[in-house]
Amino acid sequence: MGLRFIFMLTRNDRTVEDAAAHLATALALGVRHVGFKDVGLPVAALKELNQTIKAKGATSYLEVVSLDQDSEVRSARAAVEIGVDVLLGGTRVDEVLPVLAGRGIAYYPFPGRIEGHPSVLQGSIEEIAKSAADLAARDGVDGLDLLAYRSNTDVPALIRAVCAAAGKPVIAAGSIADPSRIADVRDAGAAGFTIGTAALDGLYPAEANDLASQLGAIVRDVAELNGHISPFGKKSLDRAFGSFEDTWSPRVAGQINDMQIKLVKLEGDFTWHFHHDEDELFLVHRGRLLMKFRDREEIIEEGEFIVVPRGVEHCPVALSESCEVVLLEPASTVNTGTASDARTVHDLARV
Repeated sequence: MGLRFIFMLTRNDRTVEDAAAHLATALALGVRHVGFKDVGLPVAALKELNQTIKAKGATSYLEVVSLDQDSEVRSARAAVEIGVDVLLGGTRVDEVLPVLAGRGIAYYPFPGRIEGHPSVLQGSIEEIAKSAADLAARDGVDGLDLLAYRSNTDVPALIRAVCAAAGKPVIAAGSIADPSRIADVRDAGAAGFTIGTAALDGLYPAEANDLASQLGAIVRDVAELNGHISPFGKKSLDRAFGSFEDTWSPRVAGQINDMQIKLVKLEGDFTWHFHHDEDELFLVHRGRLLMKFRDREEIIEEGEFIVVPRGVEHCPVALSESCEVVLLEPASTVNTGTASDARTVHDLARV
């Protein structure tokens, strides 16, 4: 699935008052994972946030920051009442699991010893990893919420150790405010990370400090780490066809999975042939094309296309002096199919 970015509508472990406005900005940018804390706004307001998140097809998270057993159980019950998808945080697993049982809420508690507010993760890497293994072994625990950047350890080493010990998804939290830390989180094996205050306060390296610019930069950096940035730009068919003169010699202009987009200029008649395994699509860009079949003939005008199924014998003919055709066909397709003559091309040039 790739590294998951969870935007937290929080500052100093509290849901911010203007969370609804920030949520609208995030959802407009296509942020797919959004969370909030169980303090800072009343439950009714948190319900509205959750409804908006889920109405847009995004995943909602509530992170517990309670410091005692009773308030943590109340927070778990609030998560059920609000209807979030994921409950993050908390340490009292024995008390929370019964509350969540059968509710369809994924549960990611904190490993290690949590102290203070804002929360701080205490203990050595070994101690935290042991806690992670113990928690992850419990039925009903779906992953872990690791306060990685709120510990006094080697954070990448801590994340690696917790991921290895847990064997379940780990979300890294804390002061993740630059691309290098996001890369560290990914390289250490975490499934995702949270950013709240850094984006809200304009601390993330971006073109501007407003929230849209901040979130846009984070989403871009995560997409790049996940390999979701396209290396391709648009192409002009006129320019591409103008780059070569040969006829009946297809040029590869692009590829979609195992299908190639080919450009070919036609002049006069071609060879009768068929393809054992490949279907072909002929789209006329310029000119007029006649497609001969054994039972009929079809004229394809500019902007029209025709599909020739595998096994069907056919013979393309350019009706205009020059006919420019876009082909969509498997990369294995040889232009003359079962026939072989001077116009057969095996190694195609590219444009």
